[in-house]
Amino acid sequence: MPRIAMIVIDMLNPYGHRDAERLEHGVEPIVPRLAELIGRARRHDDVELIYVNDNHGDFSATRDDLVSRALRGRRPDLVEPVAPPDDCAFLPKVRHSVFYGTALEYLLRQLAVGTVLLTGQVTEQCVLYSALDAYVRQFGIMVPPDCVAPIHGDLGRAALRMMERNMSAEIVPARRCLP
Repeated sequence: MPRIAMIVIDMLNPYGHRDAERLEHGVEPIVPRLAELIGRARRHDDVELIYVNDNHGDFSATRDDLVSRALRGRRPDLVEPVAPPDDCAFLPKVRHSVFYGTALEYLLRQLAVGTVLLTGQVTEQCVLYSALDAYVRQFGIMVPPDCVAPIHGDLGRAALRMMERNMSAEIVPARRCLP
């Protein structure tokens, strides 16, 4: 049976950008459920936990740099519960999709992953574009709506509908993911 990769997208955020306050309102309710889902992923031998995070234009930034900056940002309470464990894969990205300019596809193929479980932020941007890139690469897609955060609620809902309708994504609550 193909493996699942839970991908945590852009949760290392210092929240110092335009739209940050609006995004914080979308992130606040997902953090507890996302932290719980990360814990479940770590207990499953057939699930790979992978973090892919924007490098915020700093091409010398390491994983530790990005974690540290996010924890020193405006909302460390939104970062600390979902910070990446030391033993999971971590890939920096520079654009919206987790696939663009990263080694993610190669990693997923090496791990015999068949389905990606997309979580994180922003639903109508990075999560949506990552889902499209996963779809064209013929990966199955799962998205728990209670583990993705929009900036604009209406666009987030529309993005989830597009993923379900156009990319055959399973839109399922976190409690039904990785039982």
